[in-house]
Amino acid sequence: MHDAITDVPGIRVGHATDPDACTGCTVILCDGGAVGGVDIRGSASGTREVDALSPSHLVERCHAVVLAGGSAFGLDAAGGVMDFLEARGVGFDVGVTRVPIVPAAILFDLRVGRADVRPDRAMGRRAAEAAEAGPVAEGSVGAGTGATVGKLLGSARAMKGGLGTASEALPGGIIVGALAAVNAFGDVIDPETGRILAGLRGPDGQPAGTVPAMRAGTLRAGYAPENTTLAVVATNARLTKTQAAKLAALAQNGIARAISPAHTTFDGDLVFALAAGDREGDLNLIGTVAADLVARAIVRGIKKARSLGGIPAVADL
Repeated sequence: MHDAITDVPGIRVGHATDPDACTGCTVILCDGGAVGGVDIRGSASGTREVDALSPSHLVERCHAVVLAGGSAFGLDAAGGVMDFLEARGVGFDVGVTRVPIVPAAILFDLRVGRADVRPDRAMGRRAAEAAEAGPVAEGSVGAGTGATVGKLLGSARAMKGGLGTASEALPGGIIVGALAAVNAFGDVIDPETGRILAGLRGPDGQPAGTVPAMRAGTLRAGYAPENTTLAVVATNARLTKTQAAKLAALAQNGIARAISPAHTTFDGDLVFALAAGDREGDLNLIGTVAADLVARAIVRGIKKARSLGGIPAVADL
């Protein structure tokens, strides 16, 4: 076990990172396909192909998930992943070819680094080509490269976000894993201590607390599409599409535990769920563990992040 989402059999992860432009993308490949679900709680999401995950839609399985920076521009990265999979004969059989089903979601990192460099088709393909089943790089990599947190007063008082992962083995051979790219409006909280790890900084440069500042009268108004926490949870349990959607919904609790405030009108918070196995498992237990793992992945992503684009990381304070 690597304490990573790749501990789930059939799941591989690859990153493409541009540290100079402060952006990147992360691809989660599902060898053999996976039953997928999605739950969106934030009000500023950017997505592609998520309708295919609906229990009412024809396609049963997806073949990859893409998380990318670049705001809506970054959705282009999914095209490169489709190219990669089509070349290998992976996809939904439509007779004349196979169409890879690749849901994608983006986060806003355009205020860090270069706004004119975004994840594109080529970057998505590079991330897919780099996908492996072993340990997963964390911190300021992939979709977490330009991620930031604590943006009540904008980037000048924010801190570095990042990407993290975690996993757990359950009785009966069930494995659950999670991966999160953390780019939140609010602060990241250690669920075990309640301490703010990273977020809005005070005049002394230390975390000051977004919610206390809001209660004191500091409010963000207007259009601020700068935030989103994206997560993927996976398991080797056998689930229906309806159950996968419920797993994604249960896993959202992890975002609420580790980020405050979460699911705001300025966030596009979203969780994908992937069921990539045939073992019998209890959905409520899997979902409860998935929420814990999402919270752990968020904390790990913050702790492993490094300062980029003039935004300090918690490791540097």
